[in-house]
Amino acid sequence: MLQIKDQLAPADLLAKLERFWELSAQAIEAIERSCPPGSASPVFTIRGRYTAQGWTEWTQGFQYGSALLQFDATGDNRFLELGRQRTVSLMAPHLTHTGVHDHGFNNVSTYGNLWRLMGERRIAEDAGQRQLYELALKITGAVQAARWAVTSAGTGYIYSFNGPQSLFVDTIRSCRALALSHQLGHALMGECDEKINLLERLVEHAANTARYNLWYGDGRDIYDIRGRTAHESIFNTNNGDYRCPSTQQGYSAFSTWTRGLAWAMLGYSEELEWLATRNDEELAEVKWTNPNAPAVHGRAAVEPMMMRAARAACDFYIEQTPTCGIPYWDTGAPGLARLPDYLDRSADPFNTQEPVDSSAAAIAAQGLLRLGHYLLHSGQHLSQEDLAAGRRYLQAGLTVLDTLLEEPYLSTDPNHEGLILHSIYHRPNGWDYIPAGQQVPCGESSMWGDYHAREAALLVGRLARQEPYYTFFGPSDQYVENRPHEGIQP
Repeated sequence: MLQIKDQLAPADLLAKLERFWELSAQAIEAIERSCPPGSASPVFTIRGRYTAQGWTEWTQGFQYGSALLQFDATGDNRFLELGRQRTVSLMAPHLTHTGVHDHGFNNVSTYGNLWRLMGERRIAEDAGQRQLYELALKITGAVQAARWAVTSAGTGYIYSFNGPQSLFVDTIRSCRALALSHQLGHALMGECDEKINLLERLVEHAANTARYNLWYGDGRDIYDIRGRTAHESIFNTNNGDYRCPSTQQGYSAFSTWTRGLAWAMLGYSEELEWLATRNDEELAEVKWTNPNAPAVHGRAAVEPMMMRAARAACDFYIEQTPTCGIPYWDTGAPGLARLPDYLDRSADPFNTQEPVDSSAAAIAAQGLLRLGHYLLHSGQHLSQEDLAAGRRYLQAGLTVLDTLLEEPYLSTDPNHEGLILHSIYHRPNGWDYIPAGQQVPCGESSMWGDYHAREAALLVGRLARQEPYYTFFGPSDQYVENRPHEGIQP
């Protein structure tokens, strides 16, 4: 179980963050030299060099989005120009990519970061550039929303690249594309000029992910442990009936692939923050009701559904992760049975049985931080129990990030192009590199792990300096980031 450092403050990490951003700059420059435009998108490292892995092109946005985060954190204009130029010249195909569900990964990380930076006045206002970024974000959300499958209950979900039978837990974090497109006033136009509400699609997708890809300890099956997640849910495409859990990258359908768990933690926490900026009238128009509270509609139905999922997933992570905050790649991985008391000590990335996944930790850290911050600063009237949970999540997120910001997870080798070591991509397929003398993959990095470590570092850096709270949807007077509950310190 994660041993939470209750006294750790964001400011305590400032020295580590300064070193992190120095190493991050070196990594971005190294990748730009080895993977120039025209190369296949870098996915993960082998022997310290970023390489491609054909499946879907879901990581290019992390490559150029990392440069934009580097600028955001350091003010170094070289990285702004790199990220902006590469976004404008190379990312357009991702906007209209109809074959993937990953629009929030590629396009919010690039066009979205540029739009956010302009909204925060971190870069100069330029009407032409703003129109470009906003048009891109409108398009990507609508294209994502068009990948729509309908369940037997009449609600739907954004289906994965596997096909209309497949609901991935990952996609909840990628729904940032839907959120921004709606925020910018856009809608998907369907047959006979049907105007499809993107907020409604986001809510329905989130609700079906919460219903079918997460467990709550209420007896759904004999493996029902609160907070457990499935990578994939399978539906009958003839009538929309739910059939079974499944997985592409985890060990089994009835164990928890920890990166999928982390996507749920961050996706729901971040969408809760965004929903706080929407007005009640918008949410009242969403034609969805919470099956756990059928008499409630609008915000009163949507927010509790997302909060239930976020808290269950975050609690499971805390309980099922080693003391240092770095999880093994799947909670049911068979080799864990040969690692006695592995939850009662720090994870060992060099063990002989099962790999850890630092990329899951990088994603989870931000989910914990955001859920904790939301509970403590949302301005809602919460119980003392909820406030205590908020403190616990926030401190857990800081604890995980603290571990990632030092060796053996932080890469300090100038010849290694990665930033965060011991990431895992696809253990069942055997895609991850096993160094000589080791028995499981270790020592390598991934584009998503490095990118999400940068997002978490940017968030904590801003908290430490009491700067504007960092969100994907930019500054908003409606999001109450500077109004903590009485007696609660940010």
